[in-house]
Amino acid sequence: MPHTNATRVICDCVHCEHRSMRLFCNLDTAALADFGSLGVHLEHQTGTTIFEEETPVGSVFVLCHGRVKLSSTSRQGKTLILKIALPGDVLGLGAVVAGTRYEVTAETIEPTQLKVIPREDFLAFIHKYGEASLHAAQSLSEEYRTAFFDARRLALSTSAASRLASLLLEWGRAAAHGKTEMRFTMALTHEDLANLIGTSRETVTRMLGRFKREKLIQMRGATIVILAPDKLELMAA
Repeated sequence: MPHTNATRVICDCVHCEHRSMRLFCNLDTAALADFGSLGVHLEHQTGTTIFEEETPVGSVFVLCHGRVKLSSTSRQGKTLILKIALPGDVLGLGAVVAGTRYEVTAETIEPTQLKVIPREDFLAFIHKYGEASLHAAQSLSEEYRTAFFDARRLALSTSAASRLASLLLEWGRAAAHGKTEMRFTMALTHEDLANLIGTSRETVTRMLGRFKREKLIQMRGATIVILAPDKLELMAA
């Protein structure tokens, strides 16, 4: 599904330095060689809509670099942000496997690189390689787990502060890749953050200011560093 504002790039999946840290594309030699030949790699600028909810499924999108906002909009025009997809996530996977329409809208929130694979090619690939089929099932399971924890965070967290602490920790850990420092770029507006944790923009702004004053986080422009993950963990519990 090429886009008019996308730039095609040449990438080598076999020698990708990030492959071992990613669920779906961490494949054995034979499967990875075939996977590398599938689809095309496209680069998108910030604010590009990759696909829209309720549109017919055409391709699956493996997120290589960048971040993508997944959202759903009601008939009344209210938008709910469901997830921020990170490198290694497979977008549109459930719709591609089920042959249904896309359930969400996917929009880049920073310059992003995606591997775009037509549905028929992707289904043939996971049919041929049992390992790939298992990884697809694991990716869908991870989507379910994430949705479950997000729902639990919204329903059971007693305060906006605990929900925000949980979200910041989640992003910090994902960005750290096992390293000690938790540093990431905040590409969302305070309004977007409020949508994610079920509160108001004013509350998000106030809570971030509080976390900064209490030296739980450090903010430099759009960069956030988690200074006290243990204290945020207690707050999020």
